[in-house]
Amino acid sequence: MTVAVSAVVLLGIFVYLLWRYARLPLWQAAICAAFGYFLASSSIGPAIGDGLRAFARFVAGLDL
Repeated sequence: MTVAVSAVVLLGIFVYLLWRYARLPLWQAAICAAFGYFLASSSIGPAIGDGLRAFARFVAGLDL
């Protein structure tokens, strides 16, 4: 759950920065948000969550 919330926050900040500094039109930012919402509620949503958790475990296991 923590990884999913963190990913949502990071992607939200990314879209906001694109809107603010790269002059992404507001309607395109809204489409990005709607696409993410519908993608998460689709049948592929759990697979995406599993992939994000596996990636987070991989990054946490790196010895830097």
